[in-house]
Amino acid sequence: MPRRPLGQLEAEVLAVLAAADGFINTSDLRDRLSGDPAYTTVNTILFRLHDKGMVDRVRVGRQYRYRLAVDEAQVVAGRMHDHLRIASDPVNALSQFVQTLSADQARVLRELLDLPEGDR
Repeated sequence: MPRRPLGQLEAEVLAVLAAADGFINTSDLRDRLSGDPAYTTVNTILFRLHDKGMVDRVRVGRQYRYRLAVDEAQVVAGRMHDHLRIASDPVNALSQFVQTLSADQARVLRELLDLPEGDR
């Protein structure tokens, strides 16, 4: 089985935490991820996300439970912005991204771009 880049697995962990109702332990989180990442890998990602201030954790017995501490939309938007910032051709990268949008997503993007800057 091909390995996922850590950034992709980190993004998947954040998505699972965003969808969870409250705190979740590493085992339950791992069960909700696609593929079969190692428990230790998921735990390492959770520790790093905690160090970055992106997740909260509480100790329950001998293990931690985690929940998202930041707004998922802000995290995703920040990553998109970072990718565009470092791209050698950001206009082409943005064009490629827009071409992959569904009709509904494209409509929402057009509506958002038509709003005055302060209302976005």
